[in-house]
Amino acid sequence: MIAAAPVPARWYHRIPPPVWMLLLFLDAYCVQNSFSWAALVYARSIPLTVVLAIAGMALGLWGERTFHKAGTEVMPASRTNKKLVTSGPFRFTRNPMYVGVVLIALGIAFYEGTLPFLAVPVLVFLLCNFAFIPYEEAKMQAQHGDAYTDYLHHVRRWI
Repeated sequence: MIAAAPVPARWYHRIPPPVWMLLLFLDAYCVQNSFSWAALVYARSIPLTVVLAIAGMALGLWGERTFHKAGTEVMPASRTNKKLVTSGPFRFTRNPMYVGVVLIALGIAFYEGTLPFLAVPVLVFLLCNFAFIPYEEAKMQAQHGDAYTDYLHHVRRWI
């Protein structure tokens, strides 16, 4: 029997991190166009953009496909996860889809190259690390017990 999550999902868990990333980029665009100081830093790099964005998309899709193949939920706000997935990219990081979102955000930030855009990957990382991951870890610990504890000791949160 699968136990319920120890803490109910908050409103912000119902909005997936890629949507948060897009909202933060929209905010960055507005700030950049509203304040002249926003373009003082300029660090545009097209090759870095391409590498980071493709790596992020590949890692995120690999994680999502691994979840689908295992028959478990992808949405962070799901009350339960049917299985503890430790294969595929989950052998290297407990959060490949979040790593992917941060890499994509970093790629987009380097495309635009301005201070507001460069802040977005940092904000996405902080959102995932302090809002989404602790909720999911508590949920997985309650549901999968010792198997999840063992997984925590063998696989890093990020990379």
